[in-house]
Amino acid sequence: MPSLSSSRKAVAVLAALAATVTVSAATSATASASAAADRGSGSGGSGAGARQTPAHASVTGSAEFELPYYKDADIRSFTFDAHAAPYSNPLPGIPTGLPTDARGTVKVSHYSAERGITYTSEGRVDCLVTGPHTATLTAVVTKVSPGGPPWVGKRLGFSVYDGGSDQGRSRDRVGFSWNGVNLLPSGTTEPLEAEVGTCMAPAPYAPVTKGGYTVHHAELPPMPRG
Repeated sequence: MPSLSSSRKAVAVLAALAATVTVSAATSATASASAAADRGSGSGGSGAGARQTPAHASVTGSAEFELPYYKDADIRSFTFDAHAAPYSNPLPGIPTGLPTDARGTVKVSHYSAERGITYTSEGRVDCLVTGPHTATLTAVVTKVSPGGPPWVGKRLGFSVYDGGSDQGRSRDRVGFSWNGVNLLPSGTTEPLEAEVGTCMAPAPYAPVTKGGYTVHHAELPPMPRG
């Protein structure tokens, strides 16, 4: 049983899910999350079966997109294979982990027309939260191709809008936590890029031009009880 101090920390972080925290519950939840897989629920799934056995959320797919505010000949794409794994990552003071814990990968590709080079990065997903047709997720970068940005160890944020079955031009959209959307203006010095916390990302502002994404929404499960 964690200390009273640890329990208070857990309650502070998970105010809406206040409950008694136990390590044994965390272990059980971790095993359950590892064994669980997407059970094929679509965005906003309904029905008695869906309520009794909610599927874990996921975001999958690959797509190219364009920047609405900057037109160039570059080719940018994200590939997501992200799956919710609730209460699978114990933290100091929160031995159960969080309902937004997740696993999977993110791949970033950027072809620079000016340099004639494609830069790639890969990251490990650590957080995922969804709503009907939408998702935000974060990943910690584990690999960057030669000449790419110094991102290894950095957390990046992504958002996705799943526009449904597409005919012709995709209705999907993506957003991401760099390129001027995550700054700390000081008023006296050049703005700095802010650190990205888990599951933090801007709205999906960039239209997809090729490919697409599938968001399977599931409600965040309640905190496990001992």
